[in-house]
Amino acid sequence: MKRREILKAGALGLLTGSLSGARGYEERFAGRKLRVGLIGTGWQGKVDLFRLIQVAPVEVVSLCDVNAKCLDEAARIVAERQISKKTPRKYNDYREMFAAKDLDAVLIGTPDHWHALQMIDAVESGLDVFVQKPIGVDVRECEAMHRAARRTGKVVQVGMQRRTTEHLMRAKKEIFDSGKIGRVAQADIYTYYGGSGVFAQEPVPVPNGFDYELWAGPAPKLPFRPQLQRGLWRAFMEYSNGYLGDMGVHMFDMTRWFLGLKWPKRIWSTGGIYIKQKGVANIPDTQTVIFEYDDLEVVWNHRNWSDAPDPKYPWGGTYHGENGELKASVFGFDFRKYRSSEKISADVVYELDQYPEDKTEPRLEKHAAPAVRGLMKDWLDRIADRGRPVCDIEEGMISTICCILGNISLQLHRPLEWDPIACQVKNDEEANALLARPYRSPWKHPM
Repeated sequence: MKRREILKAGALGLLTGSLSGARGYEERFAGRKLRVGLIGTGWQGKVDLFRLIQVAPVEVVSLCDVNAKCLDEAARIVAERQISKKTPRKYNDYREMFAAKDLDAVLIGTPDHWHALQMIDAVESGLDVFVQKPIGVDVRECEAMHRAARRTGKVVQVGMQRRTTEHLMRAKKEIFDSGKIGRVAQADIYTYYGGSGVFAQEPVPVPNGFDYELWAGPAPKLPFRPQLQRGLWRAFMEYSNGYLGDMGVHMFDMTRWFLGLKWPKRIWSTGGIYIKQKGVANIPDTQTVIFEYDDLEVVWNHRNWSDAPDPKYPWGGTYHGENGELKASVFGFDFRKYRSSEKISADVVYELDQYPEDKTEPRLEKHAAPAVRGLMKDWLDRIADRGRPVCDIEEGMISTICCILGNISLQLHRPLEWDPIACQVKNDEEANALLARPYRSPWKHPM
């Protein structure tokens, strides 16, 4: 570990202390309810907001979405679940929601290409922010988000759920921090989800009640396909960074957190669309990325067309240490010590008895709900004491940028050496020209 970049002393203490929950909520917020809003009332936005309502008596003042049907549904459910039973105001344009000046904090659950502008506008409007991962779609967006958070002093929590997953917190403490696994020389992270065939929808007219112009915003306005409304915008690089930016960022962030890593010195990627060539998606279906540190390689692999080598671990990480091996995922972990019968295992904690709404909520990933609640509790604690949350915007920036650089390496077919001080790729002007994506007029890039 001596040559590895280590997080500052006390990081674990910050983590464990932050999960005390929203104790003393009324006292810490001077007897008033925190006024919150949500931008993006689709699946993930509702998951985040409803977990926040579960852990604290916040008042949901307003909701924003370009999909009128989705917006109406979210407003109805919020009125049922929040203590006041009030129906939040509904907005099509988030800028109008901010102009009302009646919020303390906002959650952002929009597609990735919108995160940067909305988060920056939020903190400059005086709001603390919970923003979903990845924080942006290009490197300069991520840097601008970090600068804006520090300039305004606002608390920005990123939705990296692994840092508040109970069994993974235990793995960090018992396997890594204790030294049980020994020096880790290689970490394999991976996903083999997505084997359901090609994405081949034909374009159709934009449905009534869906503002596609505003949905596309600063990104290219591709021909409209129905599944763009249901998360499959992730199949297009115009709105995402593919499986690496969606699934990979979680596992890379988990690895950095486990091992106390900051920036790798070199990133190298290979891959392409090898199997799903007849669809309209333009993200790699096969990709390997090596994040190289001084004494460690973190290797990402995805194949969204095959079975997982270990059916128990279709999405996770395997950590090869000098004393043993750990497999970890959202559902549990298994540690085995080399040349020994010693094993340690743990499973995910669901909390269904404490939070019965989880049992029937449509599309909820029940295994992830406790981790989202943990992120919300930590966010509230840090809003109260103005500290840095467990997945502060800086951590989200590092994990996101490294994944974006992986895709740039794939595009250029060569390794990249990142200079975090100069904020550029060393000796590679072609790569540096790709650090910011062009914005569609009239939107302006925040670089």
